[in-house]
Amino acid sequence: MGRPQAFDTDAVVRSARNVFWRLGYESTSVPDLEAATGLNRSSIYHAFGSKRGLFDTSVESYLTEVVRPRLEPLTGEKISPRALVDYLVALRSALAERSALASHGCMLINTAGARIGQDEAVREAIAGYQRELRAAFLRGLQAAHPELDDETADLGSRIIASLVITALALTRADFDAAMENVNTAIELAVSANTGGSVRG
Repeated sequence: MGRPQAFDTDAVVRSARNVFWRLGYESTSVPDLEAATGLNRSSIYHAFGSKRGLFDTSVESYLTEVVRPRLEPLTGEKISPRALVDYLVALRSALAERSALASHGCMLINTAGARIGQDEAVREAIAGYQRELRAAFLRGLQAAHPELDDETADLGSRIIASLVITALALTRADFDAAMENVNTAIELAVSANTGGSVRG
């Protein structure tokens, strides 16, 4: 019978997640993970199988603890007409306050541009994240503007998602451009002016 695990798995994953988020998968070394988590190499490999196993667990933790709680007002049964604007205003505030999101960008979007982003499982995680964003923004836009036809609402949600993703990709390199993108997304969420429907 093996010895009982002597560490908090969730705390270890959060610590590792912060390193992967800050440095990226390729630039994160096992010694970096040992220093952050307080575990030695053998304990990390025993618990997660490999550095990659810990990364995959960290990505799921990022989605569960960082992304989805922010989207929750847009994914529940009843959605406030203000929910989408509130989400975008909160994002703007998080960037302005130089939070982890502002300092490091989005962990998944950063990963998309890295070598590991070509891995099939990682590509699917990134694509799934984008689908979640678009679906949440669509519901928020429809709650705020029930007069929109389906095609126009879908177009608007895709534009807002693109603006948000671009903002998160730019925040470390061009903060002003990132903020401009978020402001444009807020204006679109308020006005629902996409420049015409898909057909137009």
